[in-house]
Amino acid sequence: MSIHFSIRRAAVLVLIASAASHGLAVDPITLLEAQRIAVGRSQQLLAQDALTTAAREQAVAAGQLPDPVLKFGVDNLPANGPDKLSLTRDFMTMRRIGIMQELPRAEKRQLRSERYEQDALRVQAQRQLTLANVQRDTALAWLDRYYSLAMRELIQQQVEETRQQTEAANIAFRAGRGSQADVFAARAAAVALQDRISQIDQQARSATLMLARWVGQPAAARPPTGVPPWNSPPLHGGSPEQQFRQYPELLALAAEIDALETDARLAQANKQADWSVEASYAQRGPAYSNMVSIGVSIPLQWDQKNRQDREVGSKLALVEEAKARYEDMLRTREAEVRSMFNDWQTGMERVARYRSELMPATRQRVEAALTTYRTGKSDLASALSARQGEVDVRMQALAVEAETARAWARLNFLIPDQSTALANKEKP
Repeated sequence: MSIHFSIRRAAVLVLIASAASHGLAVDPITLLEAQRIAVGRSQQLLAQDALTTAAREQAVAAGQLPDPVLKFGVDNLPANGPDKLSLTRDFMTMRRIGIMQELPRAEKRQLRSERYEQDALRVQAQRQLTLANVQRDTALAWLDRYYSLAMRELIQQQVEETRQQTEAANIAFRAGRGSQADVFAARAAAVALQDRISQIDQQARSATLMLARWVGQPAAARPPTGVPPWNSPPLHGGSPEQQFRQYPELLALAAEIDALETDARLAQANKQADWSVEASYAQRGPAYSNMVSIGVSIPLQWDQKNRQDREVGSKLALVEEAKARYEDMLRTREAEVRSMFNDWQTGMERVARYRSELMPATRQRVEAALTTYRTGKSDLASALSARQGEVDVRMQALAVEAETARAWARLNFLIPDQSTALANKEKP
């Protein structure tokens, strides 16, 4: 048994013991589980839930009559003379208590309540956008880690094969059946593979750190498991255009338009003034009669052209501005989705080409090169070069598949997957 083999076996045993002691380190994590954890940890979703509750509570309050106003005071209190500051000797002095109630029209109260309900709907649409973004970004981080580890496993297999070829080249050289150039070529190939493993390890660590942002460090350390469904049609089996207007960002803007239209209707309703009624009771000195007063207050909209009409015009202009933003966003997002859908379809074609044509061709080249080397018709460097070419093609195939999977994730989570959110709510 070689020293290198003993060291390697000891390292493996240490890793296994460490994994067993930590439990979660050997428990794999699926894409759906990662998304469920990310949704459960999202503080932004909690904040938007609180905003929704606030808007709906305010909607109830806005539909009620204003609080009545209690009024009390002293009228006509003498300030000088023999009756100075007396509450009873002057017949005009009165101690007064009353109540006043503003009476806004029912239409206005209904519109104010609707305005807050529309705010709640807008926040809910923004929450759906946040949910989709959390699911998408979690999926992208999970996919990056999944494919980094897949690439590492591929290179590690080649490292083991190259190690065996290096040992075989050393034995052949000592026995006089091989050349020293074969030994150097095998060693160089092994070093190059180790360097590629270092690069992939760096990518895997970066992917793990990004995944930890969404699911936490313990869950991010768990190995990903399950085959990513990157070759399934995005957006739940339909074309992007069929469900595009359900994109949460557009729904949020549509809710904003509805709210602004309600503001415009409320401004129009404000052209009819609200009344206030008041009743009071005034107590005078014992020698005089007490008094009861009743009154009505009506604001005088004497300049509607420059006040109320201007306010209505302002609200209507904001509605037009929001509608223009909606149309512009619709065009922008549609172009982006078409581009992403094209990327996904192109990636599907490329992955199929790699699997059906390029990878079999490079495999045949390797087998031919090894046969030529074993029969003594070529050197080991040629066989290693063919092997390196096969590794490169398989790595490129994985890279193309990873990009295609990322395009799938961007498309598939334009609209949130409600099953993940519901599963998270049902979890005790």
